[in-house]
Parts: sequence; structure tokens; C-alpha cells
Amino acid sequence: MKPGDLVLIRFPQTNLRIGKLRPALVVAVAPGRHADVLIAMITSRDYQAVSGFDEIVAQDDPDFSMTHLKTTSIVRLRRLTSTDPSAIEARLGVI
Repeated sequence: MKPGDLVLIRFPQTNLRIGKLRPALVVAVAPGRHADVLIAMITSRDYQAVSGFDEIVAQDDPDFSMTHLKTTSIVRLRRLTSTDPSAIEARLGVI
């Protein structure tokens, strides 16, 4: 796993309950013995995008097919969490 990978994870809700299986972007991998990964939630709900902050991954981007996302999506940079890599259920693609 490395930064730029798109993965599937049951992203925790803000009340710490387990959420639905969702795509996420691996932002960083922590160095050292406990190599947790920092991930950002991804959503297809464009109204949730914060202009100038969140990142849009558009279907017309030249590398969109490498993401394996279904539609234009928003990388929600204000929705970050760190997790053990074992919580990640699958790798989707890469940005």
C-alpha cells in the first residue's frame, strides 16, 4: 500500500460506529513499526465538495479509468482518519 492507492474500507462515522463500505484515498503510510495508513474518504455527492480544499476526480480526467471509481468523485480532505492496513478490504485502483 502506498500514497495514491484507492481502497475500500468501512469508513468510521464521526460517532465512531462502523460505516458502509466506501472508497478512500491513501494519503500517507506512517513510518516505523506501526505502519498505519492515513486515508481520506471519497464520495460521489458533489454538493459535499469544499471549493479550493477538496479534490475532484472527474470522469473526463485522462487517468480516471485507473481509479476504478464508478463516477466523478470528491476526495474529502477534511474527512481523514488513520487506520491499520488490515481494516482495508480491497484495493480499487490508483490516482
